[in-house]
Amino acid sequence: MSFSPDIASYLARIGSPKLSGPNLESLHRIAAAHVQAIPFENLDVVGGIPISIDPAQIQEKLIHRRRGGYCFEQNTFLLHVLTTLGYDVAPMSARVRIDRARDFTPPRTHLCLRVELDGRSWIVDVGVGGLSPTSALALELEVEQPTPHEPRRFLAEGRWSSLDLRSPQARLFHQAYFGGTWHDVYEFTLEPMPLIDREVANWYTSTHPASHFRSTMMVARATAQGRITLRGTTLTTRLLSGTSESRTLRSRDEVLEVLSRDFGLSSSELTLPPDLGRGD
Repeated sequence: MSFSPDIASYLARIGSPKLSGPNLESLHRIAAAHVQAIPFENLDVVGGIPISIDPAQIQEKLIHRRRGGYCFEQNTFLLHVLTTLGYDVAPMSARVRIDRARDFTPPRTHLCLRVELDGRSWIVDVGVGGLSPTSALALELEVEQPTPHEPRRFLAEGRWSSLDLRSPQARLFHQAYFGGTWHDVYEFTLEPMPLIDREVANWYTSTHPASHFRSTMMVARATAQGRITLRGTTLTTRLLSGTSESRTLRSRDEVLEVLSRDFGLSSSELTLPPDLGRGD
């Protein structure tokens, strides 16, 4: 069944950025506005509520109910929005590597988007938590790319041939620079992620006992000043200068206040875990 996103309501939800057509400037504006307006959050997952990746249901949740979501919701909806706006866009799979050593193999349970525009490839990702890039990123190797927030770059490991052919173990790494060093965000191989793969990965991420999304509440949003992230009961604010500050929320009421004030989430829409998630 075909789906046509409510573009007017979407643009209003992300602050009505000025768009001039399917071009790079508009793509940058959409990426920045989306990440600042629609929070990343997994509150339904920790609350035991099934996650649908049907675009009509995602639209109802993110746009009309003014909730947030995680990658399979955020980037699935943006896939339909960008396609409707005239962009050549495809879903792509990745393995999230935030705070994970290179010798550990995480599941391929991340969805990001590849956009072809004016003969160049760009990565757009509004669903990688507190590190969702606030601009489109050129798919070019070893080039430091400024964004409204932290710098980004892509590195290659193994044998590649112009990003078209690769050896079996070759992979790419998306990195972000903060705290005085480069951090892996995720690894990928440019492999597309068709709907069936997204359905399986979304099922695993939202229901499997081993999925960390099941046990830890995570909410994140970019701001004009930096980024704000809630993990369990630990609230962290990181400024554009690179300085960060964390504090522990002491009560359920304090968590609800922060979700409303800092992330724009109404308490009437939320199902919080009994222990508010772990802060580790």
